[in-house]
Amino acid sequence: MKQSKSTRKRGIVLTIAGLKRLQAAILAMEKVQNNGNHFTLEDLGDRMNVSTKTLNRLWSLNTGVDQKTLKLCFTAFNLELHREDYTILSEPNTTVVSPTRLLSLDTGEKKLSPPFSLESFVTQHHNQLENLWSYPDGPVALDSPFYVERPPIEELVYREIIQPGCVIRIRAPREMGKTSLVLRLLAFAQMQGYRAVNLNCKQMDATCLTDLNKFLRSFCWQIATELGIDPKLDENWDEEIGCKLSCSLYLQSYLLKQSKSPVVLVLNEVDHFFEYPQIAQEFFGLLRSWYEEARQDANLQKLRLLVVYSTEVYVSLDINRSPFNIGLPIRLPEFTKHQVEYLAQRHGLNWTSENEVTQLMSLVGGHPALIRIALYYICCQGITLEEVIDEAIANGGIYRYHLWRHWAILQENSSLVKAYIEVVSSKQSVSLNPIDAHKLESLGLITYEGDSILPRCQLYRAYFKKQLDVAEFEYNSLQKRA
Repeated sequence: MKQSKSTRKRGIVLTIAGLKRLQAAILAMEKVQNNGNHFTLEDLGDRMNVSTKTLNRLWSLNTGVDQKTLKLCFTAFNLELHREDYTILSEPNTTVVSPTRLLSLDTGEKKLSPPFSLESFVTQHHNQLENLWSYPDGPVALDSPFYVERPPIEELVYREIIQPGCVIRIRAPREMGKTSLVLRLLAFAQMQGYRAVNLNCKQMDATCLTDLNKFLRSFCWQIATELGIDPKLDENWDEEIGCKLSCSLYLQSYLLKQSKSPVVLVLNEVDHFFEYPQIAQEFFGLLRSWYEEARQDANLQKLRLLVVYSTEVYVSLDINRSPFNIGLPIRLPEFTKHQVEYLAQRHGLNWTSENEVTQLMSLVGGHPALIRIALYYICCQGITLEEVIDEAIANGGIYRYHLWRHWAILQENSSLVKAYIEVVSSKQSVSLNPIDAHKLESLGLITYEGDSILPRCQLYRAYFKKQLDVAEFEYNSLQKRA
């Protein structure tokens, strides 16, 4: 009996994946139920029915608790405990502490972590952090310490997604954080017990985008597959009533009827359809009709629609059939000086908004991707801020991959090249073809100040002016030879 008691296991600790799920659920509930304020340890203890001492053990990631306690913590936030959420301290090759995970937990009385100094932690573990940071390409992971909230956006979308039949429109140029926001919104929705379907419109075959019936069947098949439902399209599709009505009935009476919980449907890169006006007209009208019918249709009320796009619609749409004037509009702005300063601090830099932040923003503005690239190189590659600024437009500079990608896209479209030459060469307002302007904005290469069209930042003006001047010179030389 004595031996049995002494070997009782209290060695269950959260894995990084488990901590990520639990923290995302807590943060989401704070947004909805606590006006965005963090729960204190006492608040969390009351909700989970555990002591604050137990919570401190849990957050430490190196002191075990029992499995029953862990289940209580997860159940309190509508989560089911999975095997990958925890590990046992005695298991071989167990990693119990992650510096980047600890770094992502804020300090202070109302935060989730045990008290420690963020600055001293970064200093002590700087070498470890260098090895763990990855190049900032793509969305910011849910467990990353480098996600920057842009109030009140997160709170607004969390509140809206729980409304029956809602539509949320998220618009911003490329690399402004749309996907990072969607990841957090989906994590919140899943915490509510919702099901999620995340579709990228650019992945649809071109053959489907010239035939409405093919397009809608492909669209429905993708949703059914993502939900784990046998599509059975032929049994639930009636050509005689038309493909749009067949699509609506399939969604309402077949897919949504089978789902006991709401379904969050994300349509990413929906402005890809602008290139196919006939499809855009009919499909966008269909989205609008579902939103309107949801007011009286219980099945359609289960549908929560997220429309994600880079630029304003530039196809001609009947205002009464457009989905771009309904629901909650969200437009992601650039980072403010305060937000850039906060992000720099998360990287362990003692920057102020009046000095280093101002210097960097004079080059790249508040562009999230460009800010993060600079901070990555400064923290992980030993480059100084002065070197970043001095070498910014060089083909070997830190922004080379970002700039080369844009340059390659521009070169594929002579109309865009010509339009952007006008933008970067002029110090005053220019007038562009509306479609060219929309495409340049979707790429994130221009910005609007009133009626003026300007390069997005000084980095773009300097680099692309240099590149376009060279390209124009080479083109004129070839013309003369011909």
